[in-house]
Amino acid sequence: MRRFLPWLAVAMVLLVPAIAAADDGTFASYEQRGWGWLFLASFGFGFLTSLTPCVYPMIPITLAIFGARGENVSRGRALALATAYVGGMGLTYATLGVTFALIGKAGDFGTQLANPWIVFPLVLLFLALAASMFGAFDLQLPSGLQAKLNQVGGKGFGGAFAMGLVGGLIAAPCTGPFLAGLLASVSTTGNAAMGGALLFTYAIGMGVLFWVLAAFAMGLPKSGAWMDGVKSTGAIGLLFAAIYYLKPFIPGIRTIASPEWWFLLAAIGVAVLGIVIGAIHLSFHGPWGERIRKGFGVALVLGGALGIWMWKMTPKQHLPWLHDETAAFEKARAEGKGVMVDFSATWCNPCEELEVTFGDPEVFEAITSKFVPLKFDVTEGTDADNDRKSRYKADELPSVVFMSPDGRVLGRINTKLEPDEILPVIGKATKQLSGGPTASAK
Repeated sequence: MRRFLPWLAVAMVLLVPAIAAADDGTFASYEQRGWGWLFLASFGFGFLTSLTPCVYPMIPITLAIFGARGENVSRGRALALATAYVGGMGLTYATLGVTFALIGKAGDFGTQLANPWIVFPLVLLFLALAASMFGAFDLQLPSGLQAKLNQVGGKGFGGAFAMGLVGGLIAAPCTGPFLAGLLASVSTTGNAAMGGALLFTYAIGMGVLFWVLAAFAMGLPKSGAWMDGVKSTGAIGLLFAAIYYLKPFIPGIRTIASPEWWFLLAAIGVAVLGIVIGAIHLSFHGPWGERIRKGFGVALVLGGALGIWMWKMTPKQHLPWLHDETAAFEKARAEGKGVMVDFSATWCNPCEELEVTFGDPEVFEAITSKFVPLKFDVTEGTDADNDRKSRYKADELPSVVFMSPDGRVLGRINTKLEPDEILPVIGKATKQLSGGPTASAK
């Protein structure tokens, strides 16, 4: 029975990233589902990072630090040394999380995701990382610097902790596809304590592999085709991330999809075809025929993945939005309706998800029958945008405010809601259209 415990532990650990990846993969979506899900996602993606090529070469070094393979080191001591190592790594990432949270609070990080001077260099970084993972070149720290970092520390718990402090730096080239999304989410919160806790959790996820190795001294599989497959999968994910961040600069990207089921099935079919052709298992270092097959397969997988994402984010129908505040309130008074004010931005993923909810037939009818839809696009973060957000107390996105024609606040929405969740909110706002006094936003 005891010989199966290592594999049971590994199986349990592998379930975590599977659960965390059961959504669209954006950290903002996990935040909308609650902090518990965001912490679970941080842990899961941290574990996935530990399976990337930059971490794999560190394993023999860290095993030597723990003494996991030493004859005179007990399993308990090996686990304690591994804990010290992971704790050092956690301190490094927690410091990074606190820093980005404070920077985001001061600089409105979300708005910067629509700034070409911010987004284009980020996209170029993603493309470079993808090219590296496809094998175009080796992306790693300079050999001299990495050798010096490997020499940090020493024997005992202090040495393990010190090595952990720099362990995250050695793994840095492969953390991009996961860490970038988490840092972006942390930056929008402006919460330093939460930022540090999330990044520490990310480091704990990375450290699970080291704990397992320290506890059971498992043999390492040799690098080979499976590692190339992992790298190709990561590269495709990076290409997807590049397109995702370019979204504000591609206005028609959400209009080419259909909300019908046939579109989803077609997109899945295209992605599967790309995998079969060779997007994952073939190499760009083989004969030209193999390279062409792999390139075509990668394009199909990427196109299919984008199709699935666009299908999910495409509303079944669009509300008849007005964009002029005065005209919207005049129309509301003339028709005896309220006004539903929606603040959105091209970089706000939960805002797009709310658009899908608004397109639900029952929700669409509940809104249009009693409210005039008014949309403010605050992507650019101008003075006028900030003034409107201040007047309506819409400090965070998404933000939807239900108003009476005379400016009374009837209800608010500050998170993504499903149709069955938003209908009671609309119903309550509708009842208050002719009700008592509420807070004024004007």
